[in-house]
Amino acid sequence: MRNFVVALAFSTTLLCPVAALSQEGDAEAGATVFKKCAICHIVDSDTNKVGPSLNHVLGRTAGTHPDFKYSPAMIDAGKGGLIWDEATLRDYLHNPKAKVKGTKMVFPGLKDEGDISNLLAYLKQYSQ
Repeated sequence: MRNFVVALAFSTTLLCPVAALSQEGDAEAGATVFKKCAICHIVDSDTNKVGPSLNHVLGRTAGTHPDFKYSPAMIDAGKGGLIWDEATLRDYLHNPKAKVKGTKMVFPGLKDEGDISNLLAYLKQYSQ
């Protein structure tokens, strides 16, 4: 039975390369998704706009980018240990108000998991 499960998982990966890619994300497609974010955020510099810079966001404690006035909820989330990694950003991008109740970010979130994976791949380029 174990060999069957392994074979099935292997063949699914080979037969569904798009599914495997969507998990990794496509940075080029993420650049297109980021256009929705670019109204309020910059990723290629440390400049704040309406929202904080997302340059080096991965690994950053929530609510801590210099010279940005965060909501008390975001500051508290950071003090409570929220660090932006792929999992926490995925949750936040899916539904910001559910992840950090009281955030002042008005963006409703991204519903498509592929868009989120692509956006994360794009943000990774600016977090190294």
